[in-house]
Amino acid sequence: MTHQKLPYPNSSLKRLCLLRLSAVGDCCNLLPVIRTLQQYLPNTELTWVIGKGEASLFRGLDGVELVEYDKNTRTGTFRDTFKSQKFDGLLLMQVALRAGLVSRYIHAPLRLGFDVPRSRDGHGFFINQRIAQSGPGHVIDGFFGFAEFLGIPERVFRWDIPVPETATSKLDRLLPASSQPLLVISPCSSQRSRNFRNWSAENYAAVARYAVQKCGLQVVITGTGTAEEHAYASKIQRIVSDSLHKSAMKDSMTVPVINLVGKTDLKMLYALLGRAVAVIAPDSGPIHMSVAAGTPAIGLYATSNPDRTGPVLGKKWVVNQYPEAVKRFIGRDVATVRWGRRVRHPDAMSLITTSMVTERLDDLLATPVKARLEQALNSKNGVGDD
Repeated sequence: MTHQKLPYPNSSLKRLCLLRLSAVGDCCNLLPVIRTLQQYLPNTELTWVIGKGEASLFRGLDGVELVEYDKNTRTGTFRDTFKSQKFDGLLLMQVALRAGLVSRYIHAPLRLGFDVPRSRDGHGFFINQRIAQSGPGHVIDGFFGFAEFLGIPERVFRWDIPVPETATSKLDRLLPASSQPLLVISPCSSQRSRNFRNWSAENYAAVARYAVQKCGLQVVITGTGTAEEHAYASKIQRIVSDSLHKSAMKDSMTVPVINLVGKTDLKMLYALLGRAVAVIAPDSGPIHMSVAAGTPAIGLYATSNPDRTGPVLGKKWVVNQYPEAVKRFIGRDVATVRWGRRVRHPDAMSLITTSMVTERLDDLLATPVKARLEQALNSKNGVGDD
């Protein structure tokens, strides 16, 4: 298996199929690669095989055919979809075994995948070419490696996810008319074994109270609707409401914390994030959706490395306690652990204090709006530095 760029010209690529099924945050990071391919391969047809849930956010993308993969649907149905289709290249941009098995039904002479360090789950069995190996970097660097393999070193950081009027109308009905800027808090990451990415509800409540009292913001809590997310939202609301009960703030703000957990789909959530001045969340999809919507994200990172999975724009707003967590709970310096290693300890997020978050919020609000997501974007070395 060679790792070199193929010798044919870009003009020979009439049809490309990109396969990335999940998750929402990773799909958001993939979209700038698609925009790059569109700009530098304008005559190439692009098909994106994507998970059904993730597709609900990206439906309507200009110039991209979405093929939705539903894991609950019989494999034969997906096989029949691609039985008569031929592509010039398949970009297998997910190393999970499920993605590899799905890729077997896509016919293309070029089957491009990740380099060896990024591979697992038998990824190499489903490809015949690999992107060039590079040093540790952000997830998006690996994605852009596919464009670089095709001879495109430039990077186009553009998302342009369409939002239908129906989504904005539904959102308007959920949000009371107000002149106060919005702060969105998405407190929970996806539920999985030994995740430990969630900050405490008490800490979120303290930040929400500060945002209401000191910054004059309207706080909105979001989530998909799990029992944990409902419990978080209720607790945050209760704590903030109790703390403001005897305050004049209660009279000036009917609902200091609006609970939208379970009430928005992905299009509505994306529209909401675009209206906010900032988003506060742990390492999760809303961090990347926020950046795609043009809103800075105050990411809370202790169990994972934001240099790998943090927001690709506005990195300076991240609260990064990952190095301290590695030192405290693994007993090593961050430079000596495997790139991407998680800190699997339930106390890791407690290393983030409320003052760290409120200081980031103060600094962000004091920064001119146009400068909040500015940073130097290096076309070859990743997302650059603020």
